[in-house]
Amino acid sequence: MKKISIISYTLSEINTYYEQIKSLFSQNIEIEKFCVDEINAEINSDVVLVPSYNVFETIKKHIKNKAELVIANRTITKAAFEKIMNIKSGSKVYLLDHNYQMALQMTCVMYQLGIRHIELIPICESIKKDIEDSELIVFKDYENRGYNTINIGNTLLDISTIIDIGVKLNLVEILQRQDIKRSYKEIVTKDVGLSNVMGRTNQFESQLDILRQVADDGIIGVDSNGQIYSCNKNAQSIIGYKSEAIVGKYITETLSTIPFQYSIKMLKPIKEKLIKVNGYDVVVSIHPIIHSNKQYGAIAILKRFSDTEIKQHKLRAQLIGKGHKAKYRFDDIIGKSDIITKTKDIAIRMSKSDSSILISGESGTGKELFAQAIHNNSYKKNYQFVAINCGAFPESLLESELFGYEEGAFTGARKGGKPGLFELAHNGTLFLDEIGEMPINLQKRLLRVLQEREVMRIGGDRLIKVNIRLIAATNRNLKEMVKKGDFREDLYYRLNVLPLKIPALRNRKEDILIIMNEMKRKSGYNFNLTSRAKEQLIDHTWRGNIRELKNYIEYFSNIGTDSIDIDDLPFKEENLNSIVFNFHEKELLDKFREDVGKDEYKYVFILKQLEEGYKNEKRLGRRTLYNKAKNEGIFISEQEIRLILINLEKFMMVDINKGRRGTNITKYGIKVVEHLGMG
Repeated sequence: MKKISIISYTLSEINTYYEQIKSLFSQNIEIEKFCVDEINAEINSDVVLVPSYNVFETIKKHIKNKAELVIANRTITKAAFEKIMNIKSGSKVYLLDHNYQMALQMTCVMYQLGIRHIELIPICESIKKDIEDSELIVFKDYENRGYNTINIGNTLLDISTIIDIGVKLNLVEILQRQDIKRSYKEIVTKDVGLSNVMGRTNQFESQLDILRQVADDGIIGVDSNGQIYSCNKNAQSIIGYKSEAIVGKYITETLSTIPFQYSIKMLKPIKEKLIKVNGYDVVVSIHPIIHSNKQYGAIAILKRFSDTEIKQHKLRAQLIGKGHKAKYRFDDIIGKSDIITKTKDIAIRMSKSDSSILISGESGTGKELFAQAIHNNSYKKNYQFVAINCGAFPESLLESELFGYEEGAFTGARKGGKPGLFELAHNGTLFLDEIGEMPINLQKRLLRVLQEREVMRIGGDRLIKVNIRLIAATNRNLKEMVKKGDFREDLYYRLNVLPLKIPALRNRKEDILIIMNEMKRKSGYNFNLTSRAKEQLIDHTWRGNIRELKNYIEYFSNIGTDSIDIDDLPFKEENLNSIVFNFHEKELLDKFREDVGKDEYKYVFILKQLEEGYKNEKRLGRRTLYNKAKNEGIFISEQEIRLILINLEKFMMVDINKGRRGTNITKYGIKVVEHLGMG
């Protein structure tokens, strides 16, 4: 801790200076007080403050050589100034001080303050002058000796002296954080120019200090010698030191990993260099401070790399807007059937991986709902979910949406360019719906992004690293498209790392009424279906799947009746053209449906495959049927297929042949398939 000794003639004056200095430098200094006549020992301080050169001459033998000397420039208070200004103009006034030198200095101060209406004559105790019939200005320590006196009190240290003390104590930073003019508004200073500059400087420093403290980044300032003079709160949290522990120290002693010396010596900035500080990966930029070709130090801006990533995520989220967030979870996928339960279980396991997922299924089965649920159950759930329908854009527009573009890349390009969806989905999930509609030229660019994990904007010349989880969806048979040359084979295998098949609604008929009731509840609809309407609804073909069911529910809610019967179904005309069964066939069908129960979708699936085989003149065996079921996401073992075929033969729907001749569907079986909506 720095030490200052205050020396003057009276304890009252010393205490006045003490209060001024203490209020500014607070706990950062130690202060000693000495009266001139009482000094008889060595003064061991960093700074010695004396009121005049005469005092210094008197006590210099007691001062250590290392001490800095400050000879006070004194001034008066505003109250004292007003007292003097009220003296009658033209008066002859003696100014009494401890010695003539101090009296002369104060007389000059008075004139500099604008006191010109009276004649001031400096005097001291040792000078005998006739002061009869005059007014005598004295300090409060002087006794009234019968003269006509005005007490102007003790003098104060002027601003220039306060600054001088701060410099010699190496505590200028403390002064810079305070408005000295406001702190000492009772002072009338002769240093008008310095006072004005200090006022502006303090205002500037105050504003700069506010900027340093509210900045998101850490900021450290060093002078031309590499000595730290400033360190804001965010910098303290990054480097692991408090400001008071490093301010005043050299950067090479405390934070040698920050490359200040290069910037100071070479007068060149360092932009966004990744270094290690206090165990953190920190992005640092250093800017030298140069004015009039003179180097004054440098400023370092520090950012934790992890903070940069988080900030980028927040900015991307703002760019994307609210429409590109995953709002659905696995709980939103309604149904209790075995097939949907197993599909959800597979998707949940897939969500924990970063591998690409290819979701296939008919239109309206809920492929995007599964994609959003997978994202929200993954490690990327706190980042962006960006979705685009590849079939909704022409090729040129789809390319600019996916990859972005630079300013001027083409006519109509947005000023400043535009980030593509790959950039916006960084650290999150990109969902490409209807991937089968992507033009073959863009498939090659997509493949490169998936392989290299980097993207280049249209018209750009730099590669941008991206870390995304890709989920694609299609209602087309990509394998057949690969065979025809309409889809790249290498891209297909890159996308199809984790295949997920979403079952059609007709294959999970036990879920139809469950889904309908949940949609009714959420929408606040109150209609009810008769038993006949429910049966017909379950037996419907459902080419549009859940999307079609949602449309029917909205239709039912708007036809003006609370009870929906078979005649109210929007597809009743379709039902009139359904297959007609005779009495025995209808009875057999009813018995069949009762026996198979919830496994009906499996029997229907097998019948459908056999019907297609019949049309193509192919006989299908159990192994072939097992592979087809597996590809469609239907979980049936070969043993279970054997039992299904035996039951179907029992109900006269198939003929089982021996050996490799396979199984054939009967005409009655074809009628059953068509009736159940699979034809």
